[in-house]
Amino acid sequence: MKFRTLIPRQIGLLLSTILMTVASFALSADPATAATYEVKMGADTGQTAFVPETVNIKPGDTVKWVMNKIPPHNVVFEGDKVPQGNKALAKEFSHQQFAYAPGDSFKTTFPEDAPAGVYPYYCTPHRGAGMTGEVIVED
Repeated sequence: MKFRTLIPRQIGLLLSTILMTVASFALSADPATAATYEVKMGADTGQTAFVPETVNIKPGDTVKWVMNKIPPHNVVFEGDKVPQGNKALAKEFSHQQFAYAPGDSFKTTFPEDAPAGVYPYYCTPHRGAGMTGEVIVED
């Protein structure tokens, strides 16, 4: 009688161990995580520029613009030039207020359903000096 009870317990223990091992591998796998990309407002060289000028991201990622040199700066997306000419989206992504102090920052998270394409933007006071950039949302 003892032998009959022992075998099912051993099988149950073996199956439980296998299940726990498989589950631990599934839980330890790195899930896809959204990234944050940093763009300096004002180059270290003293130029009025976004550095880098172009950022390639995936939907769900965030772009953080950080005040660096030659204030003031802001980030304004061009409504008629973003994918699908979505002016409401361009306005939502824009940061009209100015950053003055080093380290001041703005963040924009591009939603999971953001259309792929080029999102051009500029700094209002330095647009004429060529302070423009673009976020490219990739599929």
